[in-house]
Amino acid sequence: MPYVFAGLAMLAIASCKKDNEKELLVKPEVAEQLAKGGKDSITVNDALLLHPKLNNIKNAVYSWTVNGERKGSDSVFTFKGTDQGDYKISFKAATSGGEVTVDYQIHVWGKYENGFYIVNEGWFGHGTGTVSFYRYNTSKMEDSVFVKENPGKDQEPKSSTLQSGVIFNKKFYLVSKVGGPMVVTDKYSMKELARIPSQGGNDWRSFVGISESKGLISSGKGVYPLDLNSLVVGQKIADVGGQVGDMIKEGNAVFVLSSTDGVVVLDANDYKVVKKIAGASVGFARTIDGSIWAAGGTKLFKVNAALDVQEVAVPFSIFGSWGAWHPGSITASAKENAVFFAKNGSFSGGSEIYKYIPGNQTSLQAAFLKLPAGKIFYGAGLCYDAKLDQLLVSTVQSGFGENFKANNLYFYDPVTAAVKKTVSYDGYYFPSVIVTHQ
Repeated sequence: MPYVFAGLAMLAIASCKKDNEKELLVKPEVAEQLAKGGKDSITVNDALLLHPKLNNIKNAVYSWTVNGERKGSDSVFTFKGTDQGDYKISFKAATSGGEVTVDYQIHVWGKYENGFYIVNEGWFGHGTGTVSFYRYNTSKMEDSVFVKENPGKDQEPKSSTLQSGVIFNKKFYLVSKVGGPMVVTDKYSMKELARIPSQGGNDWRSFVGISESKGLISSGKGVYPLDLNSLVVGQKIADVGGQVGDMIKEGNAVFVLSSTDGVVVLDANDYKVVKKIAGASVGFARTIDGSIWAAGGTKLFKVNAALDVQEVAVPFSIFGSWGAWHPGSITASAKENAVFFAKNGSFSGGSEIYKYIPGNQTSLQAAFLKLPAGKIFYGAGLCYDAKLDQLLVSTVQSGFGENFKANNLYFYDPVTAAVKKTVSYDGYYFPSVIVTHQ
């Protein structure tokens, strides 16, 4: 009998051994699929805890890599977003039965990337212009971000107005009128990189980038080449008269808006005048077909790649803003072939936006949208946000004095004109233009 028990015991041990071996040879597997396919985002300096759910992980060995570099060996990993950019984070669990890999795609937003800027003129004579930032994930407006990121620096003198902002080659060019500076910041951090100092006689309007080292800066006295490495302003470009405001580059053509010449098209290589289009006073927008749009009088002007001009009749007068210049009240969709423009008063202050779909004249028979009662545009007033696929509209209260403290930012559906969201905030900001990262 002892031999029988011994035999049974040995069989039991062998059976257990085989079961253990089978257990050890089981490959780890994903127990729960990653939310959003493992794609996520955080803002710079924030952290994200990653913990994939797995089965069959007895005696597993773990490893984590970030963009191919080994960073951890635990079952969980805390990823810290210290720098803006895209990151591939790979997790591997391995046993004697095999291994499984889980990949994450994480975008780290720059501090001021996940949203858009509003460039504010400031209250003339009371303080300089400011830059606000609307953050998508919090749905909140953040005030005076330039000052907060650059202690001790400003946009003075107080008599100047911060009028336009242009993002080019990962830099944000902030342009002031009436003796003010042009300040260059990093577009994600808002840290100042360089500036053209304030000086009596300065009357800058806008900026357009031509190449990594070349740009143009417009002013109340014309348009000038700008060395982007040194910020040295060159000699005024001949044959472009009057005040010069908005500018845009498309291919090898640079479109500049002149108070005396209308649209002036320059060759991007030598800045020689290629064409002039009289009658335009508002610019510019680029539709998805590559056309550049301007407006003025009772016309829209469409300019194609061959610089052919098509004029479209509008049933009202479109006013420019040369008397107290601000960026043009015109923008275009990035989803459909359509251009939007404001029906402003002789300076600003309108309350209707029209939408023109090329080839569809009936789209101009009535306003696409009307602002709520008592609200009017200030500055450019409208901007298309490609990330949201929405039309952004900034307003103040109609009237004078304290009415200018009542700011509203509306988010409109660009197809139906339905209001998707409204953000209200108080202060004498005098918004000039909305600037998106797209």
